[in-house]
Amino acid sequence: MPAPRIPNLNTLRRGQGPSTGRGQGVSSSSRSEGEEKLAKDHIVQQTDQDASVSRLSAVELGYLNDPFAVRFVSGPGQRRFPIINRGTYVRTKAIDNLVHRFVFSSSSSSSLTKKQIISLGAGSDTRFFRLQSHSPPPPPFLYHEIDFPTNTAHKITTITSSLDLLNLIPGYSSEPDTISANGTALSTPSYHIHPLDLRILSSVTEPPESFTSIDSTLPTLIISECCLIYLPPHLADSTVTYFTRTLFPTPTPL
Repeated sequence: MPAPRIPNLNTLRRGQGPSTGRGQGVSSSSRSEGEEKLAKDHIVQQTDQDASVSRLSAVELGYLNDPFAVRFVSGPGQRRFPIINRGTYVRTKAIDNLVHRFVFSSSSSSSLTKKQIISLGAGSDTRFFRLQSHSPPPPPFLYHEIDFPTNTAHKITTITSSLDLLNLIPGYSSEPDTISANGTALSTPSYHIHPLDLRILSSVTEPPESFTSIDSTLPTLIISECCLIYLPPHLADSTVTYFTRTLFPTPTPL
């Protein structure tokens, strides 16, 4: 089954719904503002599965080594065009190199300090599990993923259905407070999944409750892999500002 297509970003930013073709679907004018917002959010949420299918295609064709990619694809995979496979390879390797340099770095005075990674719009990304399965193993680190509750619930269901994935989470336990009652949040000593719409950060006066697990004193790497591009510029700016000026004090290496 074909994966959902990636939406036209300019269409989403202009406040228009995705085109359904002449005589098809429901026109944006016949839907309420709330319905329009939900429809656009649903399209963006579906791009996570599109990215998962692209990653699996790159893995199956030998571009990437990711034994966990197949776990996060719903239904059969789909072979992508070469340009998509190459783009997936370049983006993945570029970010992997940055993350590995940050986590494994031993040249700075903070090399013995625990480090922290925050991944915005992480979706079904497998980077945490690939890091944990790396040989030699990485130094201890904190890893946070933030995404829509719909996407985090899907990811947590996949993780808890796989003993191999659970075994890669240091300190994971089956205690009731590890996973929220609605199944959208996960919290362990090393790995946290936060169900959050990043757009709310432009107006909050207090940090979201789950953000108490984010250590604002640790050297931190923030990743936004094809995430902020789906936000209007002013919301993308406010999201970056929240993390760089509000959540983390100035002395923290960020």
